[in-house]
Amino acid sequence: MFPSTSPDTGRDPWADDARPGPAGPARGYPPGPRTGPVDDDGDRPERKGPRRLRKGGPGRRPDDEPDDEPEEEVPPVPVRRPLALTVAGFAALLGVGLVLGAQTAGPGHRLPFAFIVFGVQLLFVLAWTMAMRPPALLVVALVSATVAGIADVAAVRSEIAALAPLGYAAAGGVVLGVLGQLVRRVDRVRVTDSLGSTLLIVVGVVAFGTLIVLSRIPKGTQAITVCLTATGVALLVARLTDAVAPWPRLAPQVPRGAAGVVAGAMLGTLTSAVLGSYLVGFTPTSAALVGLVTAGTAVLADLAVGYAEAGRLMAGEPPTMWIARHMQGPLGGFALAAPAAYAMCVLFL
Repeated sequence: MFPSTSPDTGRDPWADDARPGPAGPARGYPPGPRTGPVDDDGDRPERKGPRRLRKGGPGRRPDDEPDDEPEEEVPPVPVRRPLALTVAGFAALLGVGLVLGAQTAGPGHRLPFAFIVFGVQLLFVLAWTMAMRPPALLVVALVSATVAGIADVAAVRSEIAALAPLGYAAAGGVVLGVLGQLVRRVDRVRVTDSLGSTLLIVVGVVAFGTLIVLSRIPKGTQAITVCLTATGVALLVARLTDAVAPWPRLAPQVPRGAAGVVAGAMLGTLTSAVLGSYLVGFTPTSAALVGLVTAGTAVLADLAVGYAEAGRLMAGEPPTMWIARHMQGPLGGFALAAPAAYAMCVLFL
């Protein structure tokens, strides 16, 4: 129905006879974009106050969008096969020298074995001081070498085969090493580092002296043969396996594999069990138990040395002399296996 009155009745006439468009959008067309109030110059005024949150969540700017690009992965350190074979050969020679030296020890005739142990201790001092580089390196090296000689003399000349003289020598060496570094004003700032490195080097040197003490007790020479043979085989197999199949990698920065660690400990234990069936005072079971402890200790110490070296390189420290750096692992393994062999012999044999 149409209204009875005209739409123009009672209304003002349109100016210029032009009828304005509708206030809203034309029917059938979408609404135009909002432009907001405009200044006299035609610019939109800046929004004052906080940005309103939209209904679906906070509005994000293009700058706030997360970066979807993947981070660059650090490539793993390559395993150098000739180097792994060289370290394996050094570990084998070290084990053979200590085992054959123990066979020369006898009542009243232990000086040859003491000289062999002292030579290994000097190698330990050289490798570990050059690798760790404690403050006042020369002082730590001289003190450690002196402590090694005192510990060997005490192990040979003491009336009772015990570890107490070696403990006194180690304590005195640590005190002298730290005091020698505190004398220098430059080294006082790194007193914590000097204490840790000096303690580690001196205790490692004295640990080799336990082999001389072990050769003076019953079954000691046989225990040295079983334990050090298992240690040498474990380190040899672990390094050979790393040269062939270094997988699975334990860490990208450490060129070692878990297969070598496990295979070395297992074959070292098997070797000690075989030796136990031929040596007097041992059974395959007791020899396997002693060999398991020493072989596992040695391969874990060798692996820990690799992690420590990787940590020093990641911290930005310059690499040390390569021959000392790679001798550090086998020497550390034998240094830790020596007191383990003494403890197993005294407690379980």
